[in-house]
Amino acid sequence: MLEITRQADYALRAAMEVAQLPEGERIPTATIAERQHIPQPFLTKIVAQLVTRGIFESTRGANGGINLAVPAETITVLDIIEAIDGPLTLNRCTLDQNACAFSDDCPICGIFIEARDKLEEVFGGTTLADVTQPKQLVNGFHS
Repeated sequence: MLEITRQADYALRAAMEVAQLPEGERIPTATIAERQHIPQPFLTKIVAQLVTRGIFESTRGANGGINLAVPAETITVLDIIEAIDGPLTLNRCTLDQNACAFSDDCPICGIFIEARDKLEEVFGGTTLADVTQPKQLVNGFHS
């Protein structure tokens, strides 16, 4: 089975919560944890990683909480996944072709690399704004 980690899933859900805030507002991590059913200690570690990567800003105190460090239009799904899980990989050869003794002539390595590239294209081409803003109907279809 190929799936992102639970941490990356939680990070994406937390980021969507934060991206929906009106500009200038912050949200406590406890609120996100409750709304998204994420264990608070786990979310605290995830938020720290996203702050380190420049995706979130964190403010302590009575009016504290987190908000986006940059506009939602500039943060991709790939940015969030890689902030938590590191680079996308389907097999060792997709990160380092020297890690596989067969990579020079293995057709499977090429398929893995192509699949990874397509995932990166989809995740890298989808921003937080894309997944949090209501889509407009144009001629009966979502734009």
